[in-house]
Amino acid sequence: MSLTQDELKQQVAKAAIEYVKTGIIGVGTGSTANYFIDYLAEVKSKIEGAVASSEATAERLRKHGIEVFDLNNVDGMDIYVDGADEITEHMHMLKGGGGALTREKVVAANAKKFICICDESKYVPVLGKFPLPVEVLPMARSYVARQLSAMGGQPKLRDFTTDNGNIILDVHNLNIPDPIETEKTINQIVGVVTNGLFAKRPADILLLATDEGVKTIT
Repeated sequence: MSLTQDELKQQVAKAAIEYVKTGIIGVGTGSTANYFIDYLAEVKSKIEGAVASSEATAERLRKHGIEVFDLNNVDGMDIYVDGADEITEHMHMLKGGGGALTREKVVAANAKKFICICDESKYVPVLGKFPLPVEVLPMARSYVARQLSAMGGQPKLRDFTTDNGNIILDVHNLNIPDPIETEKTINQIVGVVTNGLFAKRPADILLLATDEGVKTIT
């Protein structure tokens, strides 16, 4: 019998708990990360606390009695656990459907290991079917949109304000044959805070939920 997407998310979130040892861990944002937080609460005595990649994640962690640390007060973390909207066999990810891409990228950069948790529907040969989120300073919206259009994408303004007070342009139909190069190019557009390609710093371990169980890909 096929598992529902929620059941797959729960399955992979639980599997990620095996990687939780001690100290402070980084925690992502989104539905799969939320399940991970719920399971983390069961082993919270093992860790000192967590660094959250969004206000929503911080609130959920605190509700479970897990201490939330400011990243500026942490030297580093062993692991960062988060989901993805898309991921390839090269561990390049497209993230930011929940709008927390900038903080996710910052927290991930501080972790020794990035553990991506998702269901098999997110495992793709090429990134870009899912619209690419780009966080932008509000005053630069039109300029950045023109630059993204020139790259072949179709940017659309999301009705959303990030935790950093910025806007998000979701870029549809963008061809992404080289995620590392595309990530770099978009980040160089003046007014862009960052984009949802996690290719320069890819995942280290992918835990992929399937009907046959969780597969570990490294």
